[in-house]
Amino acid sequence: METAAQNNGSLVILHNAVIVTMDAQSRVFLKGAVAIRSDTIIAIGQSADILLKFSSFSAQVIDLHGQFLLPGFINTHVHTSQQLGRGIADDVDLLTWLHHRVWPYESNMSEEDSYISALLCGIELIHSGVTCFAEAGGQHVSGMARAVELLGIRACLTESIMDSGEGLPESWATRTTEECIQSQKDLYKKHHNTADGRIKVWFGIRQIMNATDNLLMKTRDMAKELETGIHMHVAEIPYENQHVVATREVDHGTVAYLNSINFLEKNLLAAHTVWVNKDEVDILSNAGVKVSHCPAAAMRMLGFAPIREMLSAGICVSLGTDGAPSNNRMSIVDEMYLASLINKGREVFAKGTTDPTIFPAETILKMVTINGAKSVLWDKEIGSLEVGKKADMIVVNPSSWSMMPIHDCISSLVYSMRTENMVSVICNGRWIMKDKKILTVDEAEVLDAAKHASIELLRRAGIQIPSRMNVM
Repeated sequence: METAAQNNGSLVILHNAVIVTMDAQSRVFLKGAVAIRSDTIIAIGQSADILLKFSSFSAQVIDLHGQFLLPGFINTHVHTSQQLGRGIADDVDLLTWLHHRVWPYESNMSEEDSYISALLCGIELIHSGVTCFAEAGGQHVSGMARAVELLGIRACLTESIMDSGEGLPESWATRTTEECIQSQKDLYKKHHNTADGRIKVWFGIRQIMNATDNLLMKTRDMAKELETGIHMHVAEIPYENQHVVATREVDHGTVAYLNSINFLEKNLLAAHTVWVNKDEVDILSNAGVKVSHCPAAAMRMLGFAPIREMLSAGICVSLGTDGAPSNNRMSIVDEMYLASLINKGREVFAKGTTDPTIFPAETILKMVTINGAKSVLWDKEIGSLEVGKKADMIVVNPSSWSMMPIHDCISSLVYSMRTENMVSVICNGRWIMKDKKILTVDEAEVLDAAKHASIELLRRAGIQIPSRMNVM
């Protein structure tokens, strides 16, 4: 595979670009350059200065002709194992979605299915500029890891863990707490820090309704011992809070209960977190919990998350797409656009007045870059373009009908950019997409494999999607 800076230490300079660094000073270089050696950024600044600084070095110099250069985007909540299930649960109620579509689908997956699904999902992620993602929880992490290693991107991989709950498929319902913990420890030992350090293994809790307190506590303790993260769906729907009150015999919902048993830690990434009140927002903030906001999936099934209140409380909020049965589009670019508009619209709904100044473009862009890096506990290496950080970056071509003219580059990236504007992706110093062509896998082969695997998987799971039209 072609590299941006070969492992032998050769130097590559990307210059003549609009560089949006997303660093602490929010620097933008209108005619900027980045120097890369191996997998690391070694210099950044004005093109003329960088070219002069390295004029005596043997370097590959690439002219980006005024295109945008940004940190790679980070998707903090995506079910890669669900990609083969795109379209199987559209326009159905939540119980049908879960018990009759998604659970039968997931519980019948093989490791090969998970591998193909993750490849298909990864292709879509890369095309939308994602260089790192947090797996939301699925089956067969080893299949995911094979796909991530081949694709060339970064990932925090998580097994979907459940040790209780009604209506679970038989293969899941029989797992004990100890088996759940041991499985994750084994996966951590096998895959953590593999693929040149691009893969990390986290611990997972699917949701509180499928977790005993014993599982919660052991997960917390083991993640702390191994210095890794925990990924969990938190306060998704009103019923979840009601279930906690009824089954835990308390008078508060998920967040308050997790706080009462000392589960909330800085290494917890809480997904969705829609149904929380002001006190619970403060609890999350005080505990240092990170939140992955998935606007499309929330609007489809869950409701308005109090993102403005979370940001005001100092919570690190990032963006995720969720899985294909919840949001048919795995484009983080689409989520950026939706996040701003939905949360502006929520203020109208809640207050009866508009405030176009909330959720400005730079806030949204932080969610998919530096906030995303903090959420996946990787901010010392990725999330911004800075000397010493990994060379994870994307090239955006704004010279198209969708983005031109450019009056404010940050605004244009959030409100005008589309997936089609993404032209090249570098991760860990390697080109994984160049001129819109993914270099690490054969897209046509993956699409063909996915088509056949999905048909066979739905057959095994006994899932039939009724036709909406009188198809002749």
